[in-house]
Amino acid sequence: MNSSRVSSSIVLAVCAASAAMALTACSSDKTPPSAKSSSSSPVFSEPAAPAPAEPATTNSSCPTAAPASGGAPEWTLTGATGSVAVTGSTDAAAPRVDVTTPFSVAQTEVHTLRAGDGPVVAPTATVSVCYMGVDGRDGKVFDSSYQRGAAVDFPLDGVVPGFQKAIAGQKVGSTVGVAMSSADGYPDGEPRAGIQKGDSLVFAIKILSASS
Repeated sequence: MNSSRVSSSIVLAVCAASAAMALTACSSDKTPPSAKSSSSSPVFSEPAAPAPAEPATTNSSCPTAAPASGGAPEWTLTGATGSVAVTGSTDAAAPRVDVTTPFSVAQTEVHTLRAGDGPVVAPTATVSVCYMGVDGRDGKVFDSSYQRGAAVDFPLDGVVPGFQKAIAGQKVGSTVGVAMSSADGYPDGEPRAGIQKGDSLVFAIKILSASS
């Protein structure tokens, strides 16, 4: 069981210009206890979109404290192989993602950990989020805005499909977990982030704001 918490910048598609979203896999020099993280700071290529050059400016703080140990996770999922347990972030602490490796899913699974009370996020909205990404193959945190302590802004139509599926249709203020199939992330892998071909990815996301 690998306990993954916070590492460094992400957004899965947003790190393509510095380190930001939907699959931006950059790692940091700070690794919380029992978390494993990658050591590179890749700049993503397709299918990721270029990352925004500036950090989020609205509600831009992400908690950097490690989550409390123990307690029941808000979401557990048994995959085609392995399993994952996710607890979203709070106002004071980062999320927690525990992986029984190797974890994989054939189809992307999205779960609302805690519903917000803001407007519904449109598929083409520009959002500000805090996020943490974990590779299901090895349980390593490969990207995290919680480690930086700053949120990231990006357009949902400029990121990998799995990240868009996780956020579009959710309400602002929600915390969301997503187990992303390789097809909805990086089907050919992203070596600079340590993501191999076929890897499923897990994200814990907090939606701070959205604009059209």
